[in-house]
Amino acid sequence: MSAFLQHLIHSQVPLALAALLGGIVGFERETANRPAGLRTHVLVCVGAALAMQVSLYMYDLSLQRGFGNGDPGRIAAQVVSGIGFLGAGTIMREGLSIRGLTTAASLWVVAGVGLAAGAGMFMEATVAAVMMLVTLTVLSEVERRFIKAGHHHALAVAVTDTAGRLGMLASVIGRSDANIKNVQMRGGPVPGSVEITFFVKMTNPRVGLNDLIAELLAVDGVMSVTEVE
Repeated sequence: MSAFLQHLIHSQVPLALAALLGGIVGFERETANRPAGLRTHVLVCVGAALAMQVSLYMYDLSLQRGFGNGDPGRIAAQVVSGIGFLGAGTIMREGLSIRGLTTAASLWVVAGVGLAAGAGMFMEATVAAVMMLVTLTVLSEVERRFIKAGHHHALAVAVTDTAGRLGMLASVIGRSDANIKNVQMRGGPVPGSVEITFFVKMTNPRVGLNDLIAELLAVDGVMSVTEVE
């Protein structure tokens, strides 16, 4: 095998692997309708792999030309710290909650996957990508079923669209010792109504969800209260 062909394989395989692994993780984020999806993760992973290759090439070049001992980790370190600005762009505030932290973390880790692929650590890059995918899919389902489900509830309240209804409903929820985590509003089922979805956490063991629903139904103007799965 010629030297040129060997160089081609060694330089292109890491980039191709980075594109594949980044694409797998990005596809999961894309299907979850996250702000950073398939293309973003592929670009970050390939860019990190390329930066790692450039870093290693510069190190070898410095030794060949007698420039002293270079540091092949300097460029890689800048990738790890610099990816933060992109991750910050995926974090959004919706009402009282913060979204995008998991996607920001996935971008940071996928940059590390790219660095590993660029350095020729193919097995490590693959294992890290698989662990990311398991975390984003399997653990997300575990969290939804066994952690969040036991503490958080979404209640859709259909109420007449008049002034002060939101504050009145929030007061009732507060008197029931429940914490409001988020609030969403949209048009109601009939003209002149609005549907307010409260994301609440029950904190008093003596007050159940059914008790809270009964209290909300007793509020003037409330037409229905439905728990959203």
